[in-house]
Amino acid sequence: MADLHTNIECLKNACKNPRAQLDKYLAAGKKVIGCFEPYTPEELVHASGMIPMGLWGGHTELKLVKSYLPAFACPIMQANLEFGLNGTYKGISGVIIPAICDTLRCMTQNWRFGVPDIPMIPIVYPQNRTSPASTDYLISEYENVLVMLATTTGQMMTEKALCRSIEIYNEHNAVMREFSALAVKHLDVITPTVRHAVMKSAFFFEKSEHTAIVKEINEALKALPDYKFTGKKVVLTGITGEPEEFLEILEANNIAVVGDDLAQESRQIRTDTPLSGGGGLKRLALQWKDRTCCSLIHEIGKPRGALLTELCKENDADGVINCLMKFCDPEEYDQPWFEGDLKKAGYPCLTVEVDPLNTSFEQLRTRIQTFAEML
Repeated sequence: MADLHTNIECLKNACKNPRAQLDKYLAAGKKVIGCFEPYTPEELVHASGMIPMGLWGGHTELKLVKSYLPAFACPIMQANLEFGLNGTYKGISGVIIPAICDTLRCMTQNWRFGVPDIPMIPIVYPQNRTSPASTDYLISEYENVLVMLATTTGQMMTEKALCRSIEIYNEHNAVMREFSALAVKHLDVITPTVRHAVMKSAFFFEKSEHTAIVKEINEALKALPDYKFTGKKVVLTGITGEPEEFLEILEANNIAVVGDDLAQESRQIRTDTPLSGGGGLKRLALQWKDRTCCSLIHEIGKPRGALLTELCKENDADGVINCLMKFCDPEEYDQPWFEGDLKKAGYPCLTVEVDPLNTSFEQLRTRIQTFAEML
């Protein structure tokens, strides 16, 4: 059993160098499927005997991608396609792309044309989730994904394997939610960058492997005395809280992250797959219908503001930082709604533009410093 800091460093390293994780699995004879996020059905890949690995872009100079995507496309997708075009993703056996926003819809065809040596598997999620037909439709989409995955493995996934994978993913969700709750009591150890690394690293490990590491972290945190944090506490919302320099600016201003509604973090782990209600594929489809409070999912009533307000109350947060992904229309549409709800509840909200490809942070530093002084 590794100690707390060794486990944290392990997860940090996975985030800093996902390629090393990929090479480790390839060296072990595993096939790896790249998963464009969010909401790729990783359970199908896992149950097929392969490793699902999240693709979240990264720091890179955009060159080849300029022939495929406009400059105002999502920076995560631009980086993903650049990596596909320049060979960074060499070795993976395919990618799954969920077409749940305009840029992801474009990505399916751009990838198919630009990166023909890495097969692309599309999936389209139904947005009219109140219709009974949406469940049958999504099951058919999952079946199409499985047929394409079978061309890589040489055999179809079994129902037993899928049910086991669902159990593994549900357990991972529970362990991660426990970590999120424990982190608030140990803000001296679980800084914004550490919290982010524990959350994000889940995309680069086989899930039961990541669960085992986080379980050890949780047990180590339980053994520590609670820490009284004297700085400001915030909840993050958006697609991602990257780049890491943003989180370091929070730390420099004595701001702790005590909760989040980030697509890269808690949105992935807050909705379990039902344990009953049909076979594995149907239950996965029902999980999609249960997801809520996300700009990429159609909902009447816009409940995201209420969720953020509750997170602030539960974790004694002083305010919310909206990490608005550059050029992300769905997030921009949600912003006025949840900002209005937060204002009514008395919680200040700072919106900052997030660009994982950014290399200049002085304006961001000034805005966060000012926000900290106002809290």
